[in-house]
Amino acid sequence: MTVVDATLGGGGHGREILERVGDGGRLIAFDLDIHAIESFAEFSIFNFQFSNNYQIPIYKFQNIILANANFTDLEKVLEVLEIEKVDAVMADLGWSSDQLTGKGMSFQADEKLDMRLDESQELTAKKIVNEYAEEDLGKILREYGEEKFWRVITRRITEYRKSKGIETTQELAEIIKSAVPPKYRYAKIHPATKTFQAIRIEVNQELSNLKKFIPQAIEVLVSGGRLAIISFHSLEDRIVKHMFAEDARGSISTDPITGQKIVERAPVTKLITKKPVAPAEEEIGENPRARSAKLRVCERLRNTK
Repeated sequence: MTVVDATLGGGGHGREILERVGDGGRLIAFDLDIHAIESFAEFSIFNFQFSNNYQIPIYKFQNIILANANFTDLEKVLEVLEIEKVDAVMADLGWSSDQLTGKGMSFQADEKLDMRLDESQELTAKKIVNEYAEEDLGKILREYGEEKFWRVITRRITEYRKSKGIETTQELAEIIKSAVPPKYRYAKIHPATKTFQAIRIEVNQELSNLKKFIPQAIEVLVSGGRLAIISFHSLEDRIVKHMFAEDARGSISTDPITGQKIVERAPVTKLITKKPVAPAEEEIGENPRARSAKLRVCERLRNTK
């Protein structure tokens, strides 16, 4: 059995997959963060790298293959490995604690504004807050953060940066805090939470990459293979829900003359979870960050290739 962990992160899911597939199975794991790859590989045991035309760093040890790549490169990596189909794919869209540290992802510590998962890319959070036009910055906060105070926050950021560049996470957080009404400044949820989420999504192109990943993941599954995705906010879950439903529904049109139903595209998958699976209270007690998690699963019905 071959299983893909499309978001290796801290490696919890990857280790569980290895235990379940056993020595006869195989794990293929992806992560853009080279530090996640190194941590899972224990820094030394993965000393064989596949050379390939895509120049994607891919490492192998026994029945484990690690790709230092975005999960949107799924089909490319499988092509390099000469693997046509896999038995299961999973993606946990949350961020591991390690990835939230030292990258300017959080306002809990005063760090440089960065937020890049891929440290080689040019776009950073600092560039967004200091260089994006006010209109574009506002759109990000409105659409990706679903921030109701997006107008005043955007205006405050653009006014501040006229005299001084915004350099750190806490500097940005204080600007946001000063922009919202007083009763929201000391609420249970920090007023900068949604803005930071929006900027992080823009930096890493999280939503557009998810839309690219799902069709690839379904395409590489064997008949009966399953795709499982865990999301942590409504924007991600909405994409997963709609794309899963579209593939399970197929496409049917009506002949305008005869009234006959015409199947233009047969269903490719079936929904295993018609409603998202939420974590149990016990799990939330052990891991409070899991409280917003939603799991959706679909199963491949047929192959198109």
